[in-house]
Amino acid sequence: MGTSSYPTVGDLERRARALADAVPGVTGLRVVGESRAGRPLWLLSVGRGERQVLTVAGAHANEPVGGASALRLAGVLARRPQLLQRLDCAWHFLLCLDPDGARLAQGWQPEEPAPSLQECHLRLYRPLFARQPESLPALGEERPALPESAALVRLLDELRPVAQFTLHGIEFGGAFAMMTRQVPGAARAFRRTAALLDIPLDDQPCDGPDWRPDPPGVLLLPAERTGSERDPSGFVAESTWLYPRRYGTLTTLVEAPAWGVAALSDPRPPADPERAVARVVEVLLDRTRELTAVLDAGSGTDDVPESLAPLRDAALELIDVAPSVAATWTAEELSGSRGHFATLGMGARRIPLRAAAMMRRALAPVDAATADALGDLVREWCQELEKAYAPRWVPVSAQTGLHVRTMLDIGRRVCAQT
Repeated sequence: MGTSSYPTVGDLERRARALADAVPGVTGLRVVGESRAGRPLWLLSVGRGERQVLTVAGAHANEPVGGASALRLAGVLARRPQLLQRLDCAWHFLLCLDPDGARLAQGWQPEEPAPSLQECHLRLYRPLFARQPESLPALGEERPALPESAALVRLLDELRPVAQFTLHGIEFGGAFAMMTRQVPGAARAFRRTAALLDIPLDDQPCDGPDWRPDPPGVLLLPAERTGSERDPSGFVAESTWLYPRRYGTLTTLVEAPAWGVAALSDPRPPADPERAVARVVEVLLDRTRELTAVLDAGSGTDDVPESLAPLRDAALELIDVAPSVAATWTAEELSGSRGHFATLGMGARRIPLRAAAMMRRALAPVDAATADALGDLVREWCQELEKAYAPRWVPVSAQTGLHVRTMLDIGRRVCAQT
C-alpha cells in the first residue's frame, strides 16, 4: 500500500499489526471497543510519557484519507522515538472510528495522476447524521450514543489527552482547520503547510457556524461558548470534539480536500452578496427538485436490500434537509469573502450530488432504470462542477502531508505549554 492510495479497514489493521510487531516496546496495538456490527476499534499507540495525544481517523465513512495519515505519522514516530521522548509524550491512533461505514464505502481508489471525480462518487457513502460517531446525543435527545461514540468517550476519559486530532477529508473544496482554542503560531504554520503542499485554503469554511472565523482557513471555538454543536444541515448534537474540554484538551479538526478548488481561497468581498446567496440557493433547490422527480418516477425505495438501506436513508436525509439549509443560507449568509460564497456553491452542489450517488447504489439491485437515471445525474453534475470550479486533484501524499505536518506542529506547541 503506497502513498498514492487509501487503506481499507483490513489494510489499517494489517499495517498497524506489522508496525507493532516490527518495533516492540515502542508501539502497541489493542482493541478499545466494537462497532454496531461487532467490528473491532483498533488503537495503535507509540511511545510512553506523562502526556497523551490522541488522533482519531475514519469518523466519516467517505473520508479514508485519515487512516492513511494516522499510519504515516505512527510510522514516523515509531522509527524516531526521540521525537516523543523530547515531548514526554505517548501518541495514540484510533485507526477507524466507523469501520462499518468504511466497509460500505470502500471500493474506490484514486488512479493518479488524474483520478475521476465521477468514479469517486459512484462508491460514496456518508451515513445519516445520527449515525456519525463523533456526534453525541444532544441534551434531551432520546437516541442512545452509538457504541463507537461510547468507546471514544471512554478512551478520552482514560487518556485525558493534552491534544485530540480528528482527521477529515472532503471530496472537493479547500483545506481548513478547526481548533477549540487558539494556540499561538499554529494558524500561521497551518497556512504555511498548505501553501508548501500546494493545497488551496477554504477562506471562510461553512462548517462550524457557531465558531469564529480566523481567515484564511481556520475556525476557532469562542472561549465563552459551552452550548451544543449546530451542524449546517440543521441538526444539533454534542460532539466528541468538545467533550474533552473538561480535561483541558485542545481538539483540532484538520480537513484535507481530495480535489482542491482555488476559488475558495479568494479573500475579496463579493460584488453582490444577496445575488450570490440567491444563486447558490437556486442550485441547491433546483437540483433537489430534479433528484426528487427522478425518484418519484421510479418504483419507490421501500424494496432496497437491508444491506444497502443505510445508503437510501442517508440520501433521503440529505433531500429532506436541503430546504432548511437553503433557508439558513438565505437568512444568515450575507457577509463573507468571495471564497466563502464559493464554499456555499460547493455545498449547494455537494448535497444533491451525494444524495444522487448514494441512492443510485441503493436502487441498483431493485430499480435499474431509476439507478441509471441517477447515474446520469451524477455524471452531469460532476461535469458541471468541473467546468464551473476546475477542481484539481491533490495527491494522497499531499493530503496526508497536511494532516501529519499539522499534527506534529500543534502537538509540539501544546506539549510545550503543559
